[in-house]
Amino acid sequence: MKPKAEFGRVAQKRRTRKAIVDAAGELLAKGKTPSVNDVAAAAEVSRRTVYMYFPTVDQLMIDAALGAVTRNTVETALDSINDNDDVEERVDVMTRAVQSDFAATEKQGRALLRLTVDTPTLERQSDQPLRGYRRIEWIERALEPLRGKIDRKRFERLVSALAMVVGWESLIVARDIRALSLAEAEEVSAWAARTLVRATLAERAPRSPRKKPHR
Repeated sequence: MKPKAEFGRVAQKRRTRKAIVDAAGELLAKGKTPSVNDVAAAAEVSRRTVYMYFPTVDQLMIDAALGAVTRNTVETALDSINDNDDVEERVDVMTRAVQSDFAATEKQGRALLRLTVDTPTLERQSDQPLRGYRRIEWIERALEPLRGKIDRKRFERLVSALAMVVGWESLIVARDIRALSLAEAEEVSAWAARTLVRATLAERAPRSPRKKPHR
């Protein structure tokens, strides 16, 4: 299991990446085509930090534009389940909202995936995700009622597993490999997400002690 200090570093990197994307998104919303200098100044980071998270300006601009499109829909869906402690239902709502939004931005999603894959190996950081921080935030928010109820290792494993069945990658597999419609792809992702939650909850269920036979 990762030590607390490592989780802290991951969270800090996620906040930095979010600040950069949010700054770029705000500049785009004002009708500007921001330069790296503009984004760095708005996010209060260095140019080097911007390039550390986004090796190409195209990758940053697509990520920022997609964030503006998906943020309201998914976060509105998550707001609607704030008072619902049923994790399976929360994950179902989150998954359907994410898949619905990603289906509407499939072209941009494919472009972002291509840019990520094309990032030179030397520019990659092994301890830092190349993309997907919003997805992880949404998943963690949907799983919030589980915090403290299962150990951190299982919680993080469930986050990782859900990240594999929610998002463009799963949508592209469903479309390209299985030739599913967008509605069918969404249904499969929702089913897979619910199944992963159920499996995790079943794992932590205490076993009933065996009764000793009467003699």
